[in-house]
Amino acid sequence: MKAIAITRAAQGSSNLDFLSDIELPQPQASGHDLLVEVKAVSVNPVDTKVRAGFNADTPRVLGWDAVGVVKAVGEAVTLFKPGDAVWYAGALTRPGSNSEYQLVDERIVAHKPKTLNNAQAAALPLTAITAWEMLFDRLGINENGNEGDVLLIVGAAGGVGSIMTQLARKLTRLTVIGTASRPASQQWVKELGAHHVIDHSKPLTEELARIGIAQVTHVASLNNTQEHYQQLINALQPQGKLALIDDPESLDVVPLKVKSLSLHWEFMFTRSMFTTRDIIEQHKLLARVAQLIDQGVLKTTLGEHFGTINAANLRKAHALLESQRAVGKIVLEGFAG
Repeated sequence: MKAIAITRAAQGSSNLDFLSDIELPQPQASGHDLLVEVKAVSVNPVDTKVRAGFNADTPRVLGWDAVGVVKAVGEAVTLFKPGDAVWYAGALTRPGSNSEYQLVDERIVAHKPKTLNNAQAAALPLTAITAWEMLFDRLGINENGNEGDVLLIVGAAGGVGSIMTQLARKLTRLTVIGTASRPASQQWVKELGAHHVIDHSKPLTEELARIGIAQVTHVASLNNTQEHYQQLINALQPQGKLALIDDPESLDVVPLKVKSLSLHWEFMFTRSMFTTRDIIEQHKLLARVAQLIDQGVLKTTLGEHFGTINAANLRKAHALLESQRAVGKIVLEGFAG
């Protein structure tokens, strides 16, 4: 089968040039696994981080978002059958979705939204899981609740921010403030439903004051947390909650004490990595998101379609994502015959 893998590592290099087209044997499904014929994928920051940090002799297939069709099932599978159209974000510890066929545990898979095509659907699984878990599991926000509370989303125009803005606006009573620094990304966040959009290239407390917000109750920091950290502490009201997904070199938690602020980390691969007792929750979560999409409550966050799934197009997608100028998600679709 066709696949794209990171094939070698170079000292002092980001390894971008070593994303390569290769051929691999088609895997076989067993246990809880589905064998999925991959139809479309999207690119996430985790792809670029794993690629840049690659240092091994065995090629590694990247990719943690996919839409496809079930071709075969393991003997323990109960949720799906061959022919089902599905979507998922995969597991960090297994071969990725940048291949014609992939094995994935049924408990982190759901049926694809019926009203989206493959490319539109591929934009969403990983970011939807991340945003949902961050809002409802980590920050403890309640559906149809939290009236009077204020959520600040730092980096609202990116993949996670694009779906989190919709979830927070459509499913809660929060006041939603998104940050974006360019006119195009600011307009995108407004169209997704944010009550206010502020510029994270300026001091956040000053930007909040400009729109008449003294302090916020919740912060979802999706990028550059270390750069904004003190500003976020200043912006949070006492007993507020700060959640993040990026990888700052270090964070000093001591300044959180005087306000009794809580710190939460979201990593959507935790359930699959540790096969947690509640791993099935990701299946349920994706099924709920698909339902909300088919009901017209949520919409795709597809930003750009980069064409066929191959090494050249993936290299371009990785480069754009690393520039931090992408708006929405970058999607690729289909393998050349």
